[in-house]
Amino acid sequence: MTHTYQLTGMTCGGCENKVKSNLLALPNVTAVEVSKETNSATINMDQHIGLNQLQQALGGAESKYQISAMSHIEVVEQTRSWLETYKPILLIFGYVTAISLISSWQNDAVNLMVFMRVFMAGFFLTFSFFKLLNLKGFAESYAMYDIVAKKFGGWGYIYAFIELGLGLSFALNLSPQIVNWVTLIVMLVSIIGVLESVLNKKKIQCACLGAVFNLPMSTVTIVEDSIMIAMSAAMLIFM
Repeated sequence: MTHTYQLTGMTCGGCENKVKSNLLALPNVTAVEVSKETNSATINMDQHIGLNQLQQALGGAESKYQISAMSHIEVVEQTRSWLETYKPILLIFGYVTAISLISSWQNDAVNLMVFMRVFMAGFFLTFSFFKLLNLKGFAESYAMYDIVAKKFGGWGYIYAFIELGLGLSFALNLSPQIVNWVTLIVMLVSIIGVLESVLNKKKIQCACLGAVFNLPMSTVTIVEDSIMIAMSAAMLIFM
């Protein structure tokens, strides 16, 4: 497939050569043509590459070379690429949300406390399931960014079972106050490594769904953890 992008910042032949070589170094890129006169780049690729990955190849967001979609078709492709990447996690959130809404529908209204409890149960049980499918793979991926797992390799193995325990506890409504405090503390510690990785633009695999799906670390992971932190805090407040 071939896509043409707007590419600004090139001022000379040296710039054109640098941009071209950087883009050619990307996997699945087979040919590149750039022009400073038209501020454009035409890239042949074996499979679609997202704009973020192309920009990183040019030096990141702070680079003087900025690449962007030139046509509506490219914008559609970019959106489709994002949806395909995060399809597993979006489906999980959709299913868990739907089940939580159905379970919490009482007297023609949603019982917010029941909704959050069921959501947390579904979230932790589902995510722990994927982690336990390949526990070793999850622990190794988790140790790449989690602040505790970096220092204690066994934490990744323990964390998967903590999630399983939290999921069962929410489902059975066991010791709600203790369980919510544990959730709040565990997720606050977990999000520190996620924030550090995203802010430093590290290209690593997110271990949220274990080693089953190759999901990149991104703001989606921050949103996911933030939702759990917000829900556990809200349940403690309203309890």
